[in-house]
Amino acid sequence: MDTPTLISVFFVLCGLGVLLSLAAPPSRQGNVLAWLGCLASVALVLAGASALLAGKTFSQPLWTLPGLAATLTLKMDSLSAVFICITGLVLFPASIFAGSCDASPPAREGDACVARKSNSDEASPLPSATRASQPRAFTVFMFGLYASIALVFIAGDVVLFLLAWEVMSILCWLLLVCGEDGRWQIEDGNRNAPSSILHSPSSSGYLLLAMGEAGTLAAALGFLLLAVGAGSLDFGAIKSAAPGLGMGVQWAVFLLSFFGFGVKAGLVPVNSWLPRAYVAAPRAFVPVLAGATLNLGLYGILRVNADLLPATHAAPGLLVLAVGTLSALLGILYATTDNDLKIMLAHSSIENVGIIVAGFGAGMVFVATNHPALEAIAFVAALYHLINHSLYKTLLFFGVGAVETQTGTRDMDKLGGLIKWMPLTALGFLIGTLSIAALPPFNGFVSEWLTLQTMLRSAELSSTGAKMVFALCGAGLALTAALAVTCFVKVFAMSFLGMRRLDENQKVAEAKSGALAPMAILAALCLAFGVLPTYVIPALDVAIHPLAGASAADALVPPFFAAHPAQGGRPQGLPPAFVEDFHNLGAQVGQNVLPGRGLVVLHRGGEANPVVFAMSTSCMLVVLVVLLVLTYVVVRLWLTRSRKLSRKIRWDGGVRRLLPEMTYTATGFSNPVRVIFDAVFRPTTVEDTRETVAQHFRTAIIREKERVHLVDKLVFHPVRTAVMWFAGRLALMHHGRFNAYAAYALATLLVVLVVFLLFQAS
Repeated sequence: MDTPTLISVFFVLCGLGVLLSLAAPPSRQGNVLAWLGCLASVALVLAGASALLAGKTFSQPLWTLPGLAATLTLKMDSLSAVFICITGLVLFPASIFAGSCDASPPAREGDACVARKSNSDEASPLPSATRASQPRAFTVFMFGLYASIALVFIAGDVVLFLLAWEVMSILCWLLLVCGEDGRWQIEDGNRNAPSSILHSPSSSGYLLLAMGEAGTLAAALGFLLLAVGAGSLDFGAIKSAAPGLGMGVQWAVFLLSFFGFGVKAGLVPVNSWLPRAYVAAPRAFVPVLAGATLNLGLYGILRVNADLLPATHAAPGLLVLAVGTLSALLGILYATTDNDLKIMLAHSSIENVGIIVAGFGAGMVFVATNHPALEAIAFVAALYHLINHSLYKTLLFFGVGAVETQTGTRDMDKLGGLIKWMPLTALGFLIGTLSIAALPPFNGFVSEWLTLQTMLRSAELSSTGAKMVFALCGAGLALTAALAVTCFVKVFAMSFLGMRRLDENQKVAEAKSGALAPMAILAALCLAFGVLPTYVIPALDVAIHPLAGASAADALVPPFFAAHPAQGGRPQGLPPAFVEDFHNLGAQVGQNVLPGRGLVVLHRGGEANPVVFAMSTSCMLVVLVVLLVLTYVVVRLWLTRSRKLSRKIRWDGGVRRLLPEMTYTATGFSNPVRVIFDAVFRPTTVEDTRETVAQHFRTAIIREKERVHLVDKLVFHPVRTAVMWFAGRLALMHHGRFNAYAAYALATLLVVLVVFLLFQAS
């Protein structure tokens, strides 16, 4: 089946899903969403894979708009195919998860949110079925969102792109706020979360819509400047005419598109909507919001600034690099110090988007300085991290949804010991945390390692200023990576390990298969994308090669599976002695079993430095498995074989019974980071009370602090204050006197005339 047919099948399945949702009863909405959502996702993955691997791209004109003299066109190139493919990989498990989520109103037990189980006893065709009851609106909007996301990626002209983008934005808003009446919006169960973050679905939805529309207007204006210069709204014509634009227009297009699409991506300083939206969104929608829609902003940035209007000088790329690094660092700082699982993951999304955008910025600098091979590596590393983030962030949100459903809270200070009652959920969540913390052999390690190695290649630049920016940003990204490990050690340890801090009367059970099956799928993908980078990089290189004019696969994946030099053959372009050394190290292992170039990622330098960097996560996996098995054998079968196990009461520092209140909490774990970076957080104390006995013996200190985000404090609050002051001054003019209003109009007319005459005179 060719690519256009697969795309047609996808849209037909989405349309069929809408029709069946309107006809099916509420008890069957979950089945409709799960079955048709999975089938549509498979069609999307196959379409993207066929375009990416087999080169089966297409361009299909639809119809002409007479008033605009524009033809709406569907067009899938290799860059679109990457985003289409990862969207399908996310939507497949997300459809199972959303179809199994019970969307009925939650039953409240104190401050906890406990989702009620469905009363339907009918069997479901999916193994994951918890026989959920979704309202029609949710299912209809989800299918519409699926279609609009894909349409953004395959739009071949400005008009269709913006139309699809608007539909996507409105559907995101509807999915966020339509549960406000409680029908399927899961209420927040964490009453201790910061009031500055927790908003009602209505206010969070309007913030998402307002900021999104502002970003869309900016991006649309950037497209308008490109279209005016090209005399066409078609992306192909715009790309051909873009080199002839003046420097001022190029800067305007870059700034408008970068910060316009940066709103949807969640970049600093236009990211204040993201934590609020993640908290307010239904748990069935959050994985799609984080794993699929966030990529739309990144696609817009890359499409405009790497494809339609490539950088001609280094300054825009350095700005992108700096903004990405700042976003990554601020995101992980706030994630490390937050105890709400959803808010923590929201700030972590800002961190990961920052890493991706930093890779984009490095690539743009290498484009402008004529280093095509380094440009290809930078863009491949960024796209690799984009895919990885979509996979492990969706996985983690599945885990948070399962934890919230079973425990009624997302507060890490109230959790603990969940691994005893939810071992499978804990295993899936552990794989997600290892991946996002960039630990080998999982996927996050490969892309972050490649990104940091790309930063080090700035040594080949001639500009000292550019080298300094790269050095600072590289240090910032390295600090971000270290803090990410701290953050997710806290997340897993305080939620799943240690003693239980929940109410003893509350029963906790393992998550249903509707959550475990999607987690298993994504956990397997996280491992696969981690141990097989030599297969992922060539696939991404197909999309990057037209942009960079060089091959990242040739620069990173030497063909070590070619014939051994001793047998009369050698890989093309590699010196025989070089290949011989690496064959002796085992680079040829698997060549008679596996297809492809090899299992080693390696970037070559000159004669003085023949290997710039190299690694193999496939070999790491084998070594780790061997070490784990060896450790088990030594400890269990040798060191402890002759020892007898005796159980006694633990001492615990003289305390007979260790209470949950005495254990280490998430707040205590992250407090050193909070203290060190207090200059960044600067919380405001809103309550500080001390309880004493006889005014001498202190029994309790209650100190409540409200944390305002640094960007809000430095950017939005001053702007809001200035706007309110100006509005107040204007309000003084409204006093109801007709003569005064006439005088204002006359004065304005005189000013316009004077300005016009001055321009005429000049």
